[in-house]
Amino acid sequence: MTTQLFRHTGWMVVRQVRNLMREPIWIAMMVIQPMLWLVLYGQLFKRVGAQGPASGSYVEFLTPGVVAMNAFFGGMWSGMAMIADLDRHVIDRFLAAPTVRVAIVLSQVVRAGITAILQALILLLVALALGVRVHGGALGWLVVFAGAALLCGVFAGFSHGIALLMRKEASMIAAANFVGMPLMFLSSILVSIALMPGWIRAIARYNPVDWGAHAMRNAVLTGGHWGSTGVYLALLVAAAAATSLFATWCFRAYQRSL
Repeated sequence: MTTQLFRHTGWMVVRQVRNLMREPIWIAMMVIQPMLWLVLYGQLFKRVGAQGPASGSYVEFLTPGVVAMNAFFGGMWSGMAMIADLDRHVIDRFLAAPTVRVAIVLSQVVRAGITAILQALILLLVALALGVRVHGGALGWLVVFAGAALLCGVFAGFSHGIALLMRKEASMIAAANFVGMPLMFLSSILVSIALMPGWIRAIARYNPVDWGAHAMRNAVLTGGHWGSTGVYLALLVAAAAATSLFATWCFRAYQRSL
């Protein structure tokens, strides 16, 4: 059963990549948009650098934050793919085939995580050109990739669950905006947590976006604090498992509604 689950999940991930390849404009946007965020935000907020990271380089402080933001929004909007499959009755055809049901949802989460890793790689390469260094070395790079994939997975599971419950594109967009923007500003993506009001700092402690940002910032800025970094990654693993279970429950609810 486990082997079949992995095989079916891999097949569906390949299917989704092929679908993406048929729309090159989306590939271009996935590559260009993260770079624009890094360059534009780096210039817009660079004057706060002296108050934020100890090194005084705001671009270095911002890089892991933008990686986290990109992974977060990538996961949050990934449910739109499920809406498209529902509208085209692709999911119904999968249900009529001898497919492991969990793989239908799990493949969407895995695909979103792989995309987040590729975008994180692009962002780190652009950041290197801007003078940023990953002080954690090879382990630091791996932590950034793991943090991006897990953070994206947390919100991909949530997004696909909401998509299966709402089944409407307009409702999905409204839900993504309603949840996404507050969580972004209730985290240390753009500014140091030391600059936040106390009540925001208290909320940020329970925000998965902030967990991802802290783990990646430890890897890039300090190249240390591996103990706390491991705790943040473990929290993301637990959250990703929880939202994947939520998406699976929503999928079963969709099956019962047919």
